Amino acid sequence: MQLIFGALSDETRRAILEALHEGPQTSGQLADRFDTSWPTISRHLAALRHAGLVVSERRGQEIVYELNTTVFEDFVQHLLTWMPKPAARRRAARRQTAKESA
Repeated sequence: MQLIFGALSDETRRAILEALHEGPQTSGQLADRFDTSWPTISRHLAALRHAGLVVSERRGQEIVYELNTTVFEDFVQHLLTWMPKPAARRRAARRQTAKESA
């Protein structure tokens, strides 16, 4: 999970993930979206790949990147374990209402 949090901590990497949400793209297509050099985008893609958030496939001269949705599903499931149970949320809401009324 630490690799995922680290990868998501960067704004450019989050923007790359948003771009890949539209579908698979080459590194060149992704680089064209940003006001930064291709090597910088390549390093961001490497970090995303290392965290397992994207997968890549060589197609001739190009490398095509796409989201690894399985890792995202696992990550969301992990985050949901941090959420309080519905009953605990209701109790917390009642306590907050009682504090505000006092």
